[in-house]
Amino acid sequence: MTVEEIKKCIQREKWGKKDFRVLKQELLKLDQNAIIKFRPRKDHIMYEEGIQVIDLFCGAGGTSLGFVALNDIFPVFNMLGGCDINAISAATYSHNYSTPLLNEDIVKLAYEDGKLDEFLERIGYNKKLPCILIGCAPCQGFSSHRKKHWNEEDDVRNSLIIAFSKIVEYILPDAIVMENVPEFLSERYWKYFSSAKENFERVGYIVKQNIYNAATFGVPQERFRSVIIGMKKDFLLPEEVLQKENFRTVRDAIGDLPKVAAGVAAPNDPMHKSAAHKASTIDVIKSVPHNGGSRPEGVGPACLDRIKGFSDVYGRLYWDRPSITITHYARNPASGRYSHPEQDRGLTAREAALLQSFPNGFEFMGKSDDIYRQIGEAVPPFLSAAIATNVLIELISEEPTEEERKDSPKSIAKPVNSSYSSVIAGIKMKERA
Repeated sequence: MTVEEIKKCIQREKWGKKDFRVLKQELLKLDQNAIIKFRPRKDHIMYEEGIQVIDLFCGAGGTSLGFVALNDIFPVFNMLGGCDINAISAATYSHNYSTPLLNEDIVKLAYEDGKLDEFLERIGYNKKLPCILIGCAPCQGFSSHRKKHWNEEDDVRNSLIIAFSKIVEYILPDAIVMENVPEFLSERYWKYFSSAKENFERVGYIVKQNIYNAATFGVPQERFRSVIIGMKKDFLLPEEVLQKENFRTVRDAIGDLPKVAAGVAAPNDPMHKSAAHKASTIDVIKSVPHNGGSRPEGVGPACLDRIKGFSDVYGRLYWDRPSITITHYARNPASGRYSHPEQDRGLTAREAALLQSFPNGFEFMGKSDDIYRQIGEAVPPFLSAAIATNVLIELISEEPTEEERKDSPKSIAKPVNSSYSSVIAGIKMKERA
């Protein structure tokens, strides 16, 4: 189906009077192709009666990119702005989408009198127009990497979910989008999720949640994430589109990049530069077999051989598999399997961005550490495209039939295993068997 045919289908009928769900996969392909071609916006264009999008905890703008790219297919979203407490992340968002620079504390917006009204007026929010509110709160408090701290005092970041729910109660958007690590839906953190969900339901939302592997949407990376969507009517969750044999791989993402030495940038791409490793680090990497090899026993710091959980440290990525989860530590081979499949160095910022499905045209602000952090903390744009297309189609479609509900992904009704990282490891082992 062509772009023009999709435009005619969507514009031909009034919202809620037709089932547009047959368009989802074609629209997702078009959205992802638009992401690949993305360049920073020069002007902040607003469309008459467009759907307003506000991105709280926006980071660099990975979630918003799926929505922004849809405007290259047909004008549908008014991107009012992305708000983040980190000034550099907020600057990256504003630079790429030509929106106001919004460097604010979401907790203050939620709880300080008049603060939210001032914010909404500043971004040009119109309560008469439809609105999507994105709230992908920082996930560190929920991460499996923090399991040893799970019995300590609750991480302050977890309360951001409740702050977001307060903002939802005030704005009452037509759709809510949240993304987080899978542990967000675990037994340990279910109380935060369920508290926010109760707030949403109390003011009229239907809320559904599931855990997805980003690789099933074309991200060249094994990245499991919880996705939570709320609407004021019944709807369907996104459906995964790729099976394991069709996953995009490390080779697909970075195989065509020029070879570079550690700490040396490619002539035409300053982001294609890795950390300038110590000679001892490079010596360890040189000892690791190419294409998925692991650090040989007895090589590198002796402590690594005494701790079972460090088996991936200094390991190389496999060419013909998706990468492991890209985090803000991806610049450091001592933090996991973050060495290049063949070259004796860690990942460059460009490689990390491409493995997250950021396009070459996306421009990050800040120094090297800032860029790796923004990349690692982002929602992969190809995953956000799946979310954006699903939310749009569900918003404008009539409520699903019983048959459609039966065949669609089910919402997780009770907490997953607290050690979801162990579950993920089991899934990956089964896939490779």
